[in-house]
Amino acid sequence: MADNASDVFAALAHPTRRQILQDLKDGELAAGEIASRFTSSGPTISRHLSVLRQAELITERRDGNRILYSLVGERLALSVGDFLSVVCPEQIVLREVRKRGTQQRPEKMDA
Repeated sequence: MADNASDVFAALAHPTRRQILQDLKDGELAAGEIASRFTSSGPTISRHLSVLRQAELITERRDGNRILYSLVGERLALSVGDFLSVVCPEQIVLREVRKRGTQQRPEKMDA
């Protein structure tokens, strides 16, 4: 298991890997489907998938002779969220203020 956010941020450093994550947001895709979306070679895409898998941002499962990949969204959200809460702790407060503001809509005042 990857222990720190460094693996996640290293995986996010390349635009192809970010695009793969975006492509997987709607559900799992076969390795061939993923590779067909890029001009890079199959081995290059395979390497990108490996980096994402090592960072635990995606999982794979075999279905016959196909390998299907899925997004592990909570890993990405937790890693980025943890980092942002350390770097920008005021964002937590702002988020709470915004949440309370949408829950408590002030009544219109008549002039």
